[in-house]
Amino acid sequence: MYHGGQSVLVSNRFLAGALLWLLVVCTSGCSWFGGDDDDLVADSGEQQLYREAQRHLKNENFGLAVRSLQMLESRYPFGRYAEQAQLELIYAHYGAFEFAAATESADRFIRLHPRHPNVDYAFYMKGLAAYDIEPGFFSRFIPSDDTKRDISHIQIAFGEFSQLLSRYPDSAYAPDARQRMIHMRNMLARHEIHVANYYFRRGAYMAALNRGKYVVEHMQQTPSVADGLAIMAQAYLLLDLNDLAEDSIGVLCENFPDHPNLKPGCVFDSVYTVDGLQRSWLNEISFGLIDPPDPPQFNYRPKS
Repeated sequence: MYHGGQSVLVSNRFLAGALLWLLVVCTSGCSWFGGDDDDLVADSGEQQLYREAQRHLKNENFGLAVRSLQMLESRYPFGRYAEQAQLELIYAHYGAFEFAAATESADRFIRLHPRHPNVDYAFYMKGLAAYDIEPGFFSRFIPSDDTKRDISHIQIAFGEFSQLLSRYPDSAYAPDARQRMIHMRNMLARHEIHVANYYFRRGAYMAALNRGKYVVEHMQQTPSVADGLAIMAQAYLLLDLNDLAEDSIGVLCENFPDHPNLKPGCVFDSVYTVDGLQRSWLNEISFGLIDPPDPPQFNYRPKS
């Protein structure tokens, strides 16, 4: 039986910071340092610069942390804190919402230190940075359905986490990466449903069918499988492939009897008939651009 799963994810930046703190303690034996002045000290030595960077990170002054860590690396490229500073620079960029810079720093660390005991952290941060690169500043604060927008960054993040798990399956970051991948797979599947709905509105029934089939065949552990089956049934009906439609309806009825497109007795409630959409004259003369018909309601969300 098909089933889906949702995960409750903690704040990306909080988790990344907590893991970085553990990384600092384990690799350098250092802890967060305090100080009286948050300004950069031009003539500070290596240890003082590193302490300064730690203070900025602790206080979430990420921009100053970036400057301190960059100065430390440029002045002491072969010093005792050089490698650690490169790792922490990834997080500092991430905390400053400089996600492209965080990815670049992670790639650089991986390239320079492929056998470093904490290189898995760089792979993990690449996944977080890719996920958080999204269009629109206000989307961080205004609730919206991310699956209706460009999801290329989610695909990239999914690939980064996959690489982490492939190379370092026993990494301390692996459990969180797996949970995030479940969440992202659900998002990717739901995006396919939105695209299928768009194709239905445009009368591209075969294209809608292919999107539904992709979800059913390749994303079986997601809640969107129910919608994928309903899309397949609807598309087959519109394409006059009734036997295939009945097969899809049967699978939908067996696995998701409460789906909103099923009437009592497992009768499929077809959104459109074989005659297609009921379109206004204005919609027809504008080739579907003006006064579009209501979108099909293949947006099933199981009760939590």
